[in-house]
Formats: sequence, C-alpha cells, structure tokens
Amino acid sequence: MQISNESRVGAVCAISGVTLLIIGTYLHPMGADPNDPVAAFTEYAQDRLWIASHLLQLAGVAAMMAALLFLAGQLEARKRSSVVRIAAAGAIATLTLAAALQAVDGIALKSMVDTWAAAPASEKEGVFHATFAIRQVEIGLASMLSLSFGLTMTLYGIALLGEEAYPKWFAGLAIAGSVPTIVGGVVMAYTGFSGLAMAINMPANFLLLFWMLALAGLMWRQGGTVR
Repeated sequence: MQISNESRVGAVCAISGVTLLIIGTYLHPMGADPNDPVAAFTEYAQDRLWIASHLLQLAGVAAMMAALLFLAGQLEARKRSSVVRIAAAGAIATLTLAAALQAVDGIALKSMVDTWAAAPASEKEGVFHATFAIRQVEIGLASMLSLSFGLTMTLYGIALLGEEAYPKWFAGLAIAGSVPTIVGGVVMAYTGFSGLAMAINMPANFLLLFWMLALAGLMWRQGGTVR
C-alpha cells in the first residue's frame, strides 16, 4: 500500500496551525476595548507575553497556509485548474500579510507602548501620537489580511465544489466562513477594531478554524488510501 505522505503532512500542518493560533490568541490580552487606544495601550504595556503570543499566532497561520498549499497540490494533481493556482497564490499572500501584521503589532507596537508607558509626563503626548500612528498601520494590515484570507478561502471553496474526494458541505463551509471574513475586513478598514468589526470577524474566524480541523481529518483519512 502506497501512503500519501503529503496528505498526512498537510493534516498535521492544519491541526498544528489551529492549535498554535488558539494558544497565541488565548495568551493575548483582551480585556480593554481595542478601539480605545489609551486603555488598549495601557493593557498591552503590562503584558509580558505579548511578543511570544504574536509569534505563536504567526506560526499558527504559517502552518495553516502550508496545509492549504498541500491541499492545492493535491487538487492540482487531480485536475489542473487556474482557480487552484490563484488560491495557492492567495495562501502565500495571506502568510506575507500575516508576517507584516505581526512585525507591526507583535514587535513595533509593543516597543512603542512600552516607551509611552515609561515616558515622563511632558513627553507622553508626543509618544502617544507616534504609537497611535503605528496602530493605524496595524489596522490597515489587519484589514488587508482579513480580505486576503477571505478571498483565498472563497477560491478554495469554489475549487472544492467540483472535487469528488471532498464532500460538498466542506466546500460550502469554506465559502460560508470566507464571505463574513471579507465583510469584516471591509468594516475594519472603515471603523478600525470596532465592536461591529469584531462581531463580524470573530465568528467567521472560528468557522474557518473549524473548517481547518475538518481539513485535517479529511486529509489524514485520504493519506491512508491506496493511490
């Protein structure tokens, strides 16, 4: 029996990515309103695990994008499709945006909020405005990441619709999670980390994480089939 190692590796990447992302998000402080910069910056400055939590999140996204690339290779081997190739490019673009976001949010913003928290009263306002500017770059990157991930998952959903190896509900779930992710990215571009943006984005993200776990199960099962 010839085992499809790539399917098994893809499954491991998918479940590892979800696990790392959940751990990183759990370690991320979420008490303050992210759209209230003073409250948010104060909370961030007090967090000692900030950089570690964001690196874990980045590792999780990297592993999940690797799983998507394994899936694209699998689909491309069965039937050449321009949709699959564009979807794979979308996965790479999503990972690039995630790395840029964590460089700004996970490293640059943390450095600035620490500087702001330690600055004397006479300098706080100037440092705050510099920190707030970095925050706006973070919002821009987060919005683009949401749009990129949503569009990528839409393409994967479309590519999977014609696949006999994967159930139709699996393709539909990808599209169902991708549409609100795109909408959330647009809302975030206009309103920042508002309550509305979070209310749209968070459930959509959880739905796509569930899809990723389903992908892990389906790819692992396919890895045990004879080719």
